[in-house]
Amino acid sequence: MNQFELIQAELPDLEIHADASKRHIYAQDWTRFRQPDPLAIVFPRSIEDVQALVKLARKLCLPLVPSGGRTGLSGGAVASNGELVVSFEKMRRISDFNSLENTVQVEAGVITAQLQAFAIEQGLFYPVSFAAEGSSQIGGNIATNAGGIRVLRYGLTRNWVEGLTVVTGSGEVLELNRGLIKNASGYDLRHLFIGSEGTLGFILAATMRLCQPPAEQTVMLLACESMDAVMQLFTYSKSRLQLSAFEFFSDKALTKVCKHRQLKPPLETPAPYYVLCEFDSDEDTSMAVFEQGFEAGWLLDGVISQSGAQMDELWQYREGISESITAYTPYKNDLSVRVALIPEFMRELDLLVTKKYPDFEVIWFGHIGDGNLHMNVLKPETMEIDDFEPACKLVSMEVYELVEKYAGSVSAEHGIGLLKQAALKYSRSETEIQLMRDIKNTFDPNNIMNPGKLFANDP
Repeated sequence: MNQFELIQAELPDLEIHADASKRHIYAQDWTRFRQPDPLAIVFPRSIEDVQALVKLARKLCLPLVPSGGRTGLSGGAVASNGELVVSFEKMRRISDFNSLENTVQVEAGVITAQLQAFAIEQGLFYPVSFAAEGSSQIGGNIATNAGGIRVLRYGLTRNWVEGLTVVTGSGEVLELNRGLIKNASGYDLRHLFIGSEGTLGFILAATMRLCQPPAEQTVMLLACESMDAVMQLFTYSKSRLQLSAFEFFSDKALTKVCKHRQLKPPLETPAPYYVLCEFDSDEDTSMAVFEQGFEAGWLLDGVISQSGAQMDELWQYREGISESITAYTPYKNDLSVRVALIPEFMRELDLLVTKKYPDFEVIWFGHIGDGNLHMNVLKPETMEIDDFEPACKLVSMEVYELVEKYAGSVSAEHGIGLLKQAALKYSRSETEIQLMRDIKNTFDPNNIMNPGKLFANDP
């Protein structure tokens, strides 16, 4: 009896599929550098299903890979070596809304936009937002500590998780923090699982905090002549406006979005860099910032939204970037440094990229407000992917050395996954990495939870 048949025999009520179409769809994320090749896909519907599955997998030494919305960009949800993929899309219940505490219980498969809509129905707000929110799942967001466009004001996913239900690699179900605001009774294990990329165990449910909706928002889309101008504008805007987001993107990024979505350029004057900022509506102050930008020479052109519909139109130019470059099989570098170091860091990085990627098109965008830069190298149409990835990796090591020089992170918000294992040493010391390995060994002694991810060589 093979492993597939054993699972069917031991867990007859568990939905499991091994047909080619599902194996291909559920065993990969937005990266395309590994061919999916899982054993099968299972669809648990309860905590008990997952616990029984993990215990059986431990007995069979069968590796498990979590599958959420599969919108990741580091290969964290890729199953390419006969692993069993665990999809949480059948676990999408929302329950136990507490109007006094503004908290709600969600299962791992709840779509981000689903939680946002639920919050609105209660007259509240769930602020974590990004382009993939229509398909990403809360369990995956927590496992990667997702960021997005409003980190500047609201922080990362971590800031909104009040409690977790997890099953560890040894099959134990843990209730972590139980929604408490104050809890000084030892280590807060909840925070080990947030950002753990499924390597310690599976996140099954969470108590999420909601907040009051922000004031009416306004958006400005601005054209800047340099990154120095972008940073000067950010410094001034931050001192005058209640910012929710401050995003930037390059002219090449704008060109790709306009072509992909068949949009007209938003401004008449072309520029090398663009800024999109969102803030609490204040007509007098926003106009003063707008005018100061021109007087100081930071701006070449710009527009201020006059309606909610226009806000949505302007956001398209930023939120459509990842989608518009997907067809080019981009090699992504998701970097961060301290906000104050961005201009100097980007100057050095731009020199390095220009020298090392002379034949590649590079697309820049990112979250200036939190120091997160996305560098996307596009695969030339005539180049094979087997040649493209190694070429990018060689230069990426030099990029990561520069990140290390600036005490930054080689992965700001997408995790390490399969693609950045060798780069972990540029952001974490040997001692830190060993401690992380020790933690994994404690929670996952048989190394069945998303093995091959995060660490270059599994313990």
